[in-house]
Order: sequence, then C-alpha cells, then structure tokens
Amino acid sequence: MKIADVRAKAFAMPLNDPAYPKPPYKFYNREFVVITYRTDPDALRAVVPEPLVVAGDTVAYEFIRMPDSTGFGDYTETGQVIPVRFKTPSGEVQEGGYVHAMYLDDNSPIAGGREIWGFPKKLASPKLSHEQETIVGTLHYGSVLCVTATMGYKHREIDLAPVAKAMAKPAFMIKIIPHVDCTPRVCELVRYYMEDVTLKGAWSGPAALQLFEHAMCDVARLPVLEVVSATHYIADLTLGLGEVVYDYLKQE
Repeated sequence: MKIADVRAKAFAMPLNDPAYPKPPYKFYNREFVVITYRTDPDALRAVVPEPLVVAGDTVAYEFIRMPDSTGFGDYTETGQVIPVRFKTPSGEVQEGGYVHAMYLDDNSPIAGGREIWGFPKKLASPKLSHEQETIVGTLHYGSVLCVTATMGYKHREIDLAPVAKAMAKPAFMIKIIPHVDCTPRVCELVRYYMEDVTLKGAWSGPAALQLFEHAMCDVARLPVLEVVSATHYIADLTLGLGEVVYDYLKQE
C-alpha cells in the first residue's frame, strides 16, 4: 500500500477494516427518557472543565434507545449530561450540555463516538424497556447494577416546542487522544448539534432514579438529591459533526 493510499483511507481505525462508516449518521425512532435531578453543586464543579461554567445544580440522566441508526445498527445508550454555559470568542454566551458520562452496548458507536467527537463512551449493558404502565431503564456494568430509572408511561402529552428548543442547544465534550508516550496529543473542547430533528411525540410523567456506587462506573459521583422532572420523547435526527471550540494544548 502506497503512502498516498494510506492518507486516502485513513479516516478511522483499523486502517483496512474500520469499525464504522463515514458520516453522516441518521437515527430513526430514537427514543429518549430524560430524568432531570438536583445534585451537589460542588460535585458538579469538580467534574465540569473550564472554560465551561456550571449552570445551576441539575443533571439530566438519559436513557436512549436507537433501534435504527445508519452505520451503527440497533443499540442502547445511557449517561449524564450537565447544563453548562460557554462564552464564545465573540462574547456570546451559549447554553448547552456537558456530556459527562456515557455507557453503551455496541462497539461501533463507542469507537466512532470517541474517535470523531470525543464522546466519553464506555462498554456496559444499558437497557430501556416498557413494563406494563412503566418505562424501566437499567445500567449494569459487568454484573453490577449501577442505575435504576422508572417513569410512568405517557401520563401527559406535552408541547413539542420546549423539547425541540432543548434539542437545538449544543453539547460539549472533551476529546482526548494520547501520544505514543502517553502525553496528550489532542485535548480539545468539542461542540456539536443534533440536526434535521423531527419530533414525533413527547410526554411527561412521574419518575424515580437510583444511582449506585461503582469503582469504574461512577454515576453516583453526582448523587440524586431530588427528581425535578422526566420527559419521554421520540425523534428522527442526524448526528451533526463536531467543531473544536477550545484547544487545551494551545491556549492557557
């Protein structure tokens, strides 16, 4: 293989059999259950990196079923997103979410998410199911139960506009790629948006959330003090590619 061939093929690893195809990635009938809860503000400040600023004392705990996604197939994802603010170079203050932790049951989106955007994805066993009148979400890390979430099924249909507005906000994460000597070669704050969103329905209902301590799945680092709200919605969307908004290795 010639050097020019390597350059032409090198969009993902492994070089000759990449774990995922080139984007865009479209998702159909993506099902979200988002439970917003209050937590310890000091715990939030300890995990949210500058130049992001914590916005309040809440966390969005998310379960997401993706039954049909181009390139990634059928999988389930769960994790924590923290409301934050980001000041752009022009002085605009953006409200968005910092993706703190994500757990998935499918290798391709783990590899693609980490390598392209910098999503903090780890392999685990999240599940989202409908049990009679209840939506049930669980996260096992290995054999250990780390999260249990329950929500009443479609108790109240809600206006789609506030949900669409929330989905239009940017999300942020830290992309880290180590050098071969384990020093950071890439360390960037990345921003992305969900695009071409078609909301198909949204509902609210009663919810409960329990987080359990685990050495390698630290969701309980942001403890549940009070459940604020729960939203269940279904949408088609495209996962937009990211952009670097801060380079930790070039800026003090």
